Amino acid sequence: MTKLEDIERAVAGLTPDELARFRQWFEAFDAARFDEKIERDAGGGRLDRSADQALADFRRGRAREL
Repeated sequence: MTKLEDIERAVAGLTPDELARFRQWFEAFDAARFDEKIERDAGGGRLDRSADQALADFRRGRAREL
């Protein structure tokens, strides 16, 4: 059995309260991982082109408020 299968089996066996707590933990965990990746990408210049395009669109009036 793989690690993933072990995790799936463990999650499937959680009570509703435990599942809610796990879901809350996982959402925070996943968000932190995503933030770390964005920081690495930004620091490595991988977002510069997208940022430049967004600023150019904004300056041309091609933006709207969200």
